[in-house]
Amino acid sequence: MSNVTIEIPHDFMLGAAASAWQTEGWSGKKAGQDSFLDAWYQQDRHVWHNGYGPAIATDFINRYREDVALMKACGLTHYRTSINWSRFLLDYETAQMDEEYASYYDRLIDEMLASGIEPMLCLEHYELPAVLLEKYGGWGSKKVVDLFVRYAEQVFAHYGHKVRRWFVFNEPIVVQTRVYLDALRWPYQQDTSLWMQWNHHKNLATARVVQLFRAGGWPGSIGTILNPEVTWPRSSAPHDVKAAEMYDLFYNRVFLDPAIKGVYPAQLFTLLAQHQVRWSYSDEDLALIAAHRVDEVGLNLYYPHRVKAPSRAWHPETPFHPAYYYEHFELPGRRMNPSRGWEIQPRIVADMAARMRDEYDNFPWFIAENGMGIENEARFKNEQGEIQDDYRIAFIAEHLHEALLARQAGINCRGYMLWAFTDNVSPMNAFKNRYGLIEIDLENQRQRRMKKSAHWFRQLVDSRQLTLTLDDEPK
Repeated sequence: MSNVTIEIPHDFMLGAAASAWQTEGWSGKKAGQDSFLDAWYQQDRHVWHNGYGPAIATDFINRYREDVALMKACGLTHYRTSINWSRFLLDYETAQMDEEYASYYDRLIDEMLASGIEPMLCLEHYELPAVLLEKYGGWGSKKVVDLFVRYAEQVFAHYGHKVRRWFVFNEPIVVQTRVYLDALRWPYQQDTSLWMQWNHHKNLATARVVQLFRAGGWPGSIGTILNPEVTWPRSSAPHDVKAAEMYDLFYNRVFLDPAIKGVYPAQLFTLLAQHQVRWSYSDEDLALIAAHRVDEVGLNLYYPHRVKAPSRAWHPETPFHPAYYYEHFELPGRRMNPSRGWEIQPRIVADMAARMRDEYDNFPWFIAENGMGIENEARFKNEQGEIQDDYRIAFIAEHLHEALLARQAGINCRGYMLWAFTDNVSPMNAFKNRYGLIEIDLENQRQRRMKKSAHWFRQLVDSRQLTLTLDDEPK
């Protein structure tokens, strides 16, 4: 075993992330302000672990001052959250603002800035207003793109003078993949054409919000946050390599390429047409996407995705799904997080960094989410009641080390954001797996306690050095 120390550049972000719906709770929410997630929870509460959902979450909306003080105690230089579109407006058609909710964000932003923490605000983190799903079919409708731009205009007008880092979406592919492609979440509808329509309208919405931001002359930058899954083939055989390329095309490049290059991959058009996936787009849409690319991307990186060539013929009566081209592959002996069921492999950061350099012209990016969710963390408490989460410290250190090596090599990686600042609710898993630097005690009025990792993170920020213990023994 040996220790390696690497310097952390002073302009390299060390922050953490969350979202409005996962932290705020429903306190003060008015009738008609349900989001898609609120409606799902109300319709299907039994699928959320132990019935916990967004109703209370961490009660951040009432405890943000306490939590900002904890952010400062942890040493966070940046904090990303979202504005809840469903709560920011009283009328989605006219973009009439909810002054009470808007003033809460004014106070939160001011509190963060006074504490030396830079706010990074995302306009949509799964918070599509439920009424727009019911009335228009959500992002399946171009009307919703128009309404989203009106909402963004109100947000920029209200906060653009003091917030410098903006993001249009967080993980724009997730909701429609879970709902319309895999039919795993409410309202459970398998429709690949609708899946692609949502993809396109979110790409179009990104371009139009970028256009709006720049036309308004707002200072700062406008980006988006994507969750490309670093995809590895089972083997170097051509059929497995093709499976990985297909997975990458349908789930990663469908958003990476429009955001950064301004175009969809040509192969995507070809395959969608070949499989009779019907989606609506225009030359004007494609021109807008080409002309209004983002300034930066945040990339959420958690685990590698391994695939192999399909071993069974596709049933002729089964509608097209990208899984036509691949099957999932589980590498025997892989290192695992048993709580989450995800492989742990920090090399994903190095691979993504090389890709951003080689395929995307060294475009500016940062790790927008990376973290480790563990079940029943109370078993790791010491006599003083502090969770000794050495596993989280090791996980962060290994992934951050890869990001810093990439930065040293001249790759345009601008920071590392941990998921998450506090434990928080997530879809279906609720509070089952804990990700935070800060413990949320559900049994004791959501009391906050710093974990060992919180103190370690503060030292990391103060010293601007990361020391990593390496295993020198051959495997």
